[in-house]
Amino acid sequence: MRVPDAVRRRRSRTATVIGLLAVALGVTGCLSVSVGAVPIPMSSVPGALLGLGEPRHVTLVVDIRLPRAVCGLLVGLAFGMSGAIFQSLVRNELASPDVIGVTAGASAAAVLMIVVVGAGALQLSLAALVGGLGTAALVYLLAHQQGISGYRLILVGIGVAAALSAFTSYLLLRADITDLRRADAWLTGSLNNRDWEQVAPLALAMVALVPGALVLRRSLRGLQLGDDAAKALGLRVGAAKGAILVVGVALAAFATAAAGPVVFVAFVAAPVARRVLGNGDLALLTSGLFGALLVTVADLVARTAVDGVEMPVGVVTGLIGAPYLVWLLVRTNRSRDLA
Repeated sequence: MRVPDAVRRRRSRTATVIGLLAVALGVTGCLSVSVGAVPIPMSSVPGALLGLGEPRHVTLVVDIRLPRAVCGLLVGLAFGMSGAIFQSLVRNELASPDVIGVTAGASAAAVLMIVVVGAGALQLSLAALVGGLGTAALVYLLAHQQGISGYRLILVGIGVAAALSAFTSYLLLRADITDLRRADAWLTGSLNNRDWEQVAPLALAMVALVPGALVLRRSLRGLQLGDDAAKALGLRVGAAKGAILVVGVALAAFATAAAGPVVFVAFVAAPVARRVLGNGDLALLTSGLFGALLVTVADLVARTAVDGVEMPVGVVTGLIGAPYLVWLLVRTNRSRDLA
């Protein structure tokens, strides 16, 4: 059976974009590893990754800078794919996990573990997952009235996120100075001082979640047509929505546990990916790669913009994402007024 020209062109464009993103990630990743108080020539980075070259370069790259770079890549990949899942499921560009409260729930649970238990990386990951899933379930139940409206879900999510942020602030007021510093730095969204302990839970989760998200693409495409059309295609709508929500929440929760709520990555990555592809595709993997590139570049800017100061990566992503949110809200309001 011959593949139609339009399908072939779409696949070719997608493959080209993914290839270019992979190359860009490789270059920015090597640049991120090479930049620091002790600069390492880019030409020496591949050898250092293999344990070759000067011992101090190997130590700097493998033990100090590489965990941070890998953590940023995986966090961006997770947030980008999570944003694409939520926005496609609700069919609204505002429905990213940081807008509808999922990351707020994951953050509140993680801060609770930091303040009360002094949790480590694995405990933080599990707490963030439980908090994110619980928040998603609460928002879904509160917004469900004879079906789900995208705007109702967003408004309920914003309200729940505000309540959870207030609870997080209360926890911070009760924390001692050590836990307060740790939680405060984490809440900004930071890759500072990340090591393999923080990377390991996220990496293990991504091994399962990325293939799971790609497997669920067909169900997500069906759900975009509406519940009735999805049922006509043979989908079990309730089970499909549940599985997709669990994967989307888990991606955001594990990313939040590893680096804190790095704002606007999930919100920005998917719309950019869909516009670059220009073919109406879900763009799950492409959104993830755009998210990874965004976090990697933002972290590089955060480390080098001010001499002697390493800003949290969330500061830079916030500066990028906030104007886009304002523009999207203005555009949406104008569209509704014209309608």
